[in-house]
Amino acid sequence: MASPLFSWKIFLAATILAGLTPGGAALAAGVISTADHSKFKELEGPFETGPEVTRACLQCHTEAARQIHKTKHWTWSAVNERTGQLLGKRNVINNFCVSTQSNIAACSSCHVGYGWKDDSFDFTAEENVDCLVCHDTTYTYDKQRLREGRSINLRLIASKVGRTSRATCGTCHFRGGGGDAVKHGDLDPSMTVPDMFLDVHMDADGLNFTCSTCHTTDAHMVSGSRYAPNASGASRVVVPGATERSRASCQACHGQRPMKSDKLNDHTDRLACTTCHVPAFARGDFPTKTWWDWSTAGRLDAEGQPVSELDAAENEIYNSKKGDFRWDRDVLPEYVWFNGNVRYTLVGDRIDPDGVVAINSFEGGADDPDSRIWPVKVMRGKQPYDAVNLTMAPIHTTGKDGFWKTFDWQESVARGMAVAGAPFSGEIGFVETTMMWPIAHMVAPVEKTVGCEECHARNGRMARLAGMYVPGGGRWPWLDYIGFGLAFLALAGVLAHGTLRIVFRGGRRGEPEGVE
Repeated sequence: MASPLFSWKIFLAATILAGLTPGGAALAAGVISTADHSKFKELEGPFETGPEVTRACLQCHTEAARQIHKTKHWTWSAVNERTGQLLGKRNVINNFCVSTQSNIAACSSCHVGYGWKDDSFDFTAEENVDCLVCHDTTYTYDKQRLREGRSINLRLIASKVGRTSRATCGTCHFRGGGGDAVKHGDLDPSMTVPDMFLDVHMDADGLNFTCSTCHTTDAHMVSGSRYAPNASGASRVVVPGATERSRASCQACHGQRPMKSDKLNDHTDRLACTTCHVPAFARGDFPTKTWWDWSTAGRLDAEGQPVSELDAAENEIYNSKKGDFRWDRDVLPEYVWFNGNVRYTLVGDRIDPDGVVAINSFEGGADDPDSRIWPVKVMRGKQPYDAVNLTMAPIHTTGKDGFWKTFDWQESVARGMAVAGAPFSGEIGFVETTMMWPIAHMVAPVEKTVGCEECHARNGRMARLAGMYVPGGGRWPWLDYIGFGLAFLALAGVLAHGTLRIVFRGGRRGEPEGVE
């Protein structure tokens, strides 16, 4: 078996050749792709619509659309084989914009396709695939303008296509939840051109990783999944040619014992890497949303017009269309045991409105060898539910008949329930909810990582984590006293033994050889 150092050298050489390190980036600075698309006659246009561009792309990239059709980016649906749940944006709810079911015409602005407005969308049509949303390098592609029929220079964009980038991925993922930094906490527009203090891997002047450096792709299938993640990471370093190709975990590059200190390496069987290496999230230029209360939506001013209120930092904290918000920056994560199994509360699942409803639950525990302590963003809020059937309610918010136009909760919930195929009693309540998002980005430099004393202290970071003993944490002080007592006795024994050897060493010097 190759040593970790040798494995790292293999990976470093491979990434330099791939243009992923400073040296490789300089080598490939002028190379966007292996072909100059501006020279292709097929892309001369003119193009009036997105599908026309796709048909031109498919003349060379003959299999690309069919590959896209097999991905979660296209289907927005996935079966979690561990839990058996059918998941995806088309059949789950959240505590941000709540649901896509009856709002698909608006929500699909982040879909990798053209024209998904209702159930009539043809998921088998190859020309419906949007190539430009991921491969634009001009940064002028505006899908909303295209959807609204406004002018956009499709010929220019098509002639400049190239590799995906942080910017193209961020077009959707940096704005999840309806705005900059709303959803994830560790993904926002700051990550488009980050410095090393925000993320050591994506540092634009350093390693300059793109999203696909770690989220490796095979036939357009992007590795890494929010619906079925791997909590413990790769079992070994992933090198070119290996059976396991995904680098969507820290261990895939760094191995299971990457640190110089054996004591620190002893933590890797209990801690996720980001538990120590992401000391806080929302550390860039944008705060992240941490509270969303839909129950207060609908308040109007004296003239009957919608209201928008900002805090001192100009973050919106109330909107008549959406209710109350809270935002935070430099947020300390919360910590949970996680073995990779995520169970969701789906439409139709019965809830207990007397407590806080967990929209998703991370499974795992201290006695589970596959579990690790993970940092998470916990989103909190209030959202509607069916007060008789005791089920969470999809809501219809967009369009001429949506809540944002009518401010009618009854109609909004009824429409959302109908499209989702769920019964609605006609009675609405609001329940507090939580939803967790694992923290995997915004990796800090080593000198900014979580210090030992931040966890091994009274009321430290792990104070609320059940199922384990943290030395110095103060949860079981008697155990600390026993530990310190045993350490003191061990030290005293060593000192006493050394002293006796010194004292009696002289008495043995005069003994003849061979005498025992």
